Amino acid sequence: MMLRRPGNSIGFGPMGKERFVFVLLVFSCCCSCSRFADAYDPMDPNGDITINWDFQSLDTKAADTYTVMVSIQNHQLYRHIEQPGWRLSWSWAGKEVIWDARGAEATEQGDCSRVGGGSRPHCCQKRPVLADLPPGTPFNQQVSNCCRGGVLSSLTQNNLTSTAAFQMVVGDYAAARDGGGKDEPEMPWGFDIGVPGYSCSNATKVPPTRSKVDRNRHVQVLLTWRVTCSYSQYREAVAPSCCVSLSTFYSSGIVSCPLCSCGCQGSPTSPQCVSSSGVPAPPPPAAGRVDDDEPPAPLVRCSEHMCPIRVHWHVKVNYRRYWRVKVTVSNYNLVRNYSDWNLVLQHPNLRSLTQLFSFNYKPLIEYGTFNDTGMFWGIRSYNEMLLQDGNVQTEMILQKSEGEFTISGGWAFPRRVYFDGRECVMPPADQYPALPNGAAATRRSSLAAGACMVLLSFIALV
Repeated sequence: MMLRRPGNSIGFGPMGKERFVFVLLVFSCCCSCSRFADAYDPMDPNGDITINWDFQSLDTKAADTYTVMVSIQNHQLYRHIEQPGWRLSWSWAGKEVIWDARGAEATEQGDCSRVGGGSRPHCCQKRPVLADLPPGTPFNQQVSNCCRGGVLSSLTQNNLTSTAAFQMVVGDYAAARDGGGKDEPEMPWGFDIGVPGYSCSNATKVPPTRSKVDRNRHVQVLLTWRVTCSYSQYREAVAPSCCVSLSTFYSSGIVSCPLCSCGCQGSPTSPQCVSSSGVPAPPPPAAGRVDDDEPPAPLVRCSEHMCPIRVHWHVKVNYRRYWRVKVTVSNYNLVRNYSDWNLVLQHPNLRSLTQLFSFNYKPLIEYGTFNDTGMFWGIRSYNEMLLQDGNVQTEMILQKSEGEFTISGGWAFPRRVYFDGRECVMPPADQYPALPNGAAATRRSSLAAGACMVLLSFIALV
């Protein structure tokens, strides 16, 4: 006979219960926070922003200068960089100065009194900040893929504008201590792309970049450094910025966004809001001075969820072989237009999307014939901009998957929703619209009738 020691951690003693509850709470907290804290994105596992420094010339004898082409490539499927755009900064290892720049400019020149000669460098700061030039810049100040005001498209929306570039002439560089006798420059450190939510790695030396000149010939640069920047929603903001509400044709009620989804009115993390009467509510405590180059702080319509963006999913019609859904994205932000917005939805029936109205669509993650995630965005010159206090909407018709489709148990609602790369707060599953009692009773009675018919057939055969 086996004897159990009383009070152990897996028994039912008082100490065992307390330990079990404590471990369960810690595990639950870790699981709930990991979705936002971890930079890994299951919707875009290979998404990042890559910065390449491609050395075009390197003078190690006369002037200790080099010419480098810096390219910023957005490899993210659905996250884009919008105004005010990227601002790339780093710290020099020595006393480097930027003599010239094309395609971008340093925001500050700094103190160049230590540099002799008749001409003054473009930037002498220990930590320069380079910003993209605006559209319409004179041609003699441009390079290829520059001058879009810091905006980077996502790969899915437009891969032609997902890359930016600028050229620099750098002088007085410090030789690398581990350059192997080749007098290579010491790598800068502390890279930052200047967009909230992104953190960048240190520079690493990679094989030189090769490019194709014509059908038969390739050329390569002298040296290439690479920096990788990844995104985390938790690093960008403590509070979410969007929420989801639900409704169906068989229920008269609407499941609203969860209470205080993006903060409660008056809390430090909540945006300032305007009531329906047009009188602003009391502002939250000041969080410090806002830089002139940053976008204005959100000013939203007062609501229970306090989110700048609300996504509404409405199950509209249930046909015999198809079903119809209406999606509405509402902008509660009164001081911001969302240009080139995008919406990512996860639902198992998206692979059977038959018809879509007013939006563009592309599957995001496909494993053979399986696809449950899609990206939606506006049509150029029609609804690619979500205006202040406005909305955009679409309807989609999906074919029912045999043996899978059901409108019970919340199956008809999305699993995850992202707006502009930020995950939205979903209502709790136990609050999803439920089927009417009559429908459930009808289903149970039909199942019972079917069982009776099978039983009678079996008796008749016997």
